[in-house]
Amino acid sequence: MSDLFAKFDPLIAERQALLDTGVKDPFALVMEKVLSPTRAICNGRETILLGTYNYMGMTFDDDVIAAGHKALDEFGSGTTGSRVLNGTYVGHKACEEALKDFYAMDHAMVFSTGYQANLGIISTIAGKDDYIVLDIDSHASIYDGCAMGQAQIVPFRHNDVSALEKRLGRIPEGAGKLVVLEGVYSMLGDVAPLKEMVAVSKAAGAMVLVDEAHSMGFIGENGRGVAEAQGVLDDVDFVIGTFSKSVGTVGGFCVSNHPKFEILRLVCRPYVFTASLPPSVVATAATSIRKLMHGSNKRAHLWENSKRLHAGLKALGFRLGTEEPQSAIIAVIMPDLERGAAMWEALLGEGLYVNLARPPATPAGMTLLRCSLCAEHSDAVVGAILGMFENAGKATGVI
Repeated sequence: MSDLFAKFDPLIAERQALLDTGVKDPFALVMEKVLSPTRAICNGRETILLGTYNYMGMTFDDDVIAAGHKALDEFGSGTTGSRVLNGTYVGHKACEEALKDFYAMDHAMVFSTGYQANLGIISTIAGKDDYIVLDIDSHASIYDGCAMGQAQIVPFRHNDVSALEKRLGRIPEGAGKLVVLEGVYSMLGDVAPLKEMVAVSKAAGAMVLVDEAHSMGFIGENGRGVAEAQGVLDDVDFVIGTFSKSVGTVGGFCVSNHPKFEILRLVCRPYVFTASLPPSVVATAATSIRKLMHGSNKRAHLWENSKRLHAGLKALGFRLGTEEPQSAIIAVIMPDLERGAAMWEALLGEGLYVNLARPPATPAGMTLLRCSLCAEHSDAVVGAILGMFENAGKATGVI
């Protein structure tokens, strides 16, 4: 009998070789207790969290937690059904209303995860006779949405406007075209030139979908993302997002002004055939979204945190993913996987948790430590983080 796991043998060997060096498994950390948006007990020690995507610190907001408790008491723990059958409660509609108000758009559709939102929307609107033009560094959920819909995939070089324009020019006349972009790319934390890219896409007659998972709540005057910040939100056909980052819970969504959008509720398979989010989850999401509409002070503080950490790490001699801070993500590039894992463990020993990211998730075969800042990190905490990086960097020879 053939071993269907044989294709994973190289990865199994790589992982074992890493563990044989004595390093802890960086992908098996257990948080024993979460104390706040910025602190948890890990391995019996209080640890600063710098790898949770909890950008706006909403996970412990009093109003958000109260809304969740109330919905749990009144509606129970789950819906046991899909949105088109018995799975739409008043809370789901309230959450979609909050999204429409937040984005000032006509339509909103809530999914059970952000991954599922990309999977569902992309696979439904672009089929096997259509073309999807996407950034080569696009998230796995975007690629999987393309594969599920069997569309023709046309990748272009990361954040390259001229490459996008050339790819669009090669698509057969009259073919359906969807350009898929991200506002912030999650590995390096860099921002897309959406203003130019949307203009090029529209000139070619393409529809545009932008994933704002890592910018919602933070970037833009109203926290609507990079498309808002660059003045092209009205030209974007679909915005995809998630509740598992700035919103502080779990779930995904799509908002749009397309007049035919509502038909997607009947034809989008990942929406039709998945149980809906529990009432307590959509209650927390709706409450958080409405509070984020008034989060300008938190956004300003998060920007200050990002600028300070980026400048401090650069001054210490670390190689970063961007020349200047562009988002709440700061990627610290490691020389190789072994030293990256050693640096990750050294930081954990200092009392700091970050993400260790490795190929194939990372671009250009990089190993990096990914830091995601929170609006609840104080100035003193950012200073402490810089000290921890200096100690760990010197101990491992990275700096």
